[in-house]
Amino acid sequence: MMMKPHYLAVAIGLLLTSTAQGADTSASAIEARFDLLEKRLQLAENRAATAEARANEAEQQVKKLETRTTSNEQQTRQVAKRAEITQQQTTEVAKQTETLASDNSGFKFSGYARSGVIMNNSGTSTESGPYVTPAGQTGGAVGRLGNENNTYVELNLEHKQTMASGATSRYKVMLADGQRSYNDWTGTTSALNIRQAFVELGSLPTFTGPWKDSTLWAGKRFDRDNFDIHWLDSDVIFLAGTGGGIYDVKWGDNLKSNFSLYGRNFDDLTNKQNNDTLIENYIVTANNFAGPFQWMVSGLRAKNNQDRENSGTLRNSNAADSGYHTMLAYHGDSFYGLREGTSKTALLYGHGLGAEVKSLGSDGYLIDEASTLRLATYGMTPLSKDWSIAPAVLAQQSKDRYISGDDYKWVTLNTRLIQKITDNFELAYEGSYQYMNLDPQGFSNNNKVKGGFYKLTFAPTFKVGDISNMLSRPEIRFFTSYMDWNKNLDSYSSSDSFGTDGFTAGGQWNFGIQMETWF
Repeated sequence: MMMKPHYLAVAIGLLLTSTAQGADTSASAIEARFDLLEKRLQLAENRAATAEARANEAEQQVKKLETRTTSNEQQTRQVAKRAEITQQQTTEVAKQTETLASDNSGFKFSGYARSGVIMNNSGTSTESGPYVTPAGQTGGAVGRLGNENNTYVELNLEHKQTMASGATSRYKVMLADGQRSYNDWTGTTSALNIRQAFVELGSLPTFTGPWKDSTLWAGKRFDRDNFDIHWLDSDVIFLAGTGGGIYDVKWGDNLKSNFSLYGRNFDDLTNKQNNDTLIENYIVTANNFAGPFQWMVSGLRAKNNQDRENSGTLRNSNAADSGYHTMLAYHGDSFYGLREGTSKTALLYGHGLGAEVKSLGSDGYLIDEASTLRLATYGMTPLSKDWSIAPAVLAQQSKDRYISGDDYKWVTLNTRLIQKITDNFELAYEGSYQYMNLDPQGFSNNNKVKGGFYKLTFAPTFKVGDISNMLSRPEIRFFTSYMDWNKNLDSYSSSDSFGTDGFTAGGQWNFGIQMETWF
């Protein structure tokens, strides 16, 4: 058998070691030792072979493990890729869902309503309303809380859809009714009316440049950007009628314009040449927005209005057939820059047919020289965790309105204060003061008067929405109101509320309950 070199070296080393220790050096002893050495070497070689086999087996296992690892890495990459694709698909679905949600495709129902009962301290009917004073005839509203005796309902039905091209459409119809009767069946006294019926087309893919995100509309509607002072039940600006226009023509990031043409009829007027109501008033408007600022400009034309016939005491003979109107407004995102909250301020001016500055184009008795200047402002802010306040100011001067030389001046100061008691109960307080100096120059047999009016209201209120939000609805309120005014105001007119039987200066108490809701 052939010894491997390293085994031979080991044998020689063992032999020398044995010799050095004085072991038996005879031939037989040496041969016996060589036999023993050979057996040991054979055993070592067997062990080495076993170790080498194990090493080969381990190497094969390592290779198999490497192969499995490579396969697992490939599978991991494939799973990761599939996960990435799934994530992309999920993101796309989320975007589509968000788009559909923002489009609000399908039908939508919304509405507004108020209704309640009001009586005086004798338990009988009483005069009331936000325009109860003589100044109310020219838009001089006073506080509405605890001062309304009507049922008014608006029902809105809309349908929206998004086309495959991305274009959108919206159809809306509004049904409204106003009622002063407390009866359950009021069909014979109903004022049921379709107040709006229009269609909008938006996101038209063929529109580019400033028109890209604009919306076309046509039909009968309220202008989209009307706004009001809720505490007074008075619009700051109200543009409505039948016509068409385009919204959101964008000239820049913070600059856009709306353009519209509205038609209205002076239905209570007749033409000398034809007794039919042919007098139509057309209003062309450019409404411009730059950040929080709004500048509205309108021109009005009502051909033949100057030829219409006056009836009875309405003795103005030079009614306007044209006019213009403008409004500069600021829509604030704070309480006049002083603290958190909101505020809005508007300055309005109109001439001729535009001298009815609030309900634009609705008054056909205005004369050529008529001019009106109005200031409107209000704000809302929390005073603390449990208190909020909403002050408002509305003031107007209108000269040569219906008769050359007439003059209507008035100012209203109003504040509503809300105190939170629980998450569903609050106490509402409202105070109003109005001063008026009215010189109608005999128009409609009205007399010159001046004086002040005030109203105080206390209204425990229940609600289910965010009670810290002064405009959250619905709510049910109980109220007690006290009002009084200068006796001189009772003589303004024989047909208005003041001075009527049981409603004269000296103090009036009103009591009642009312609900109000919108959604």
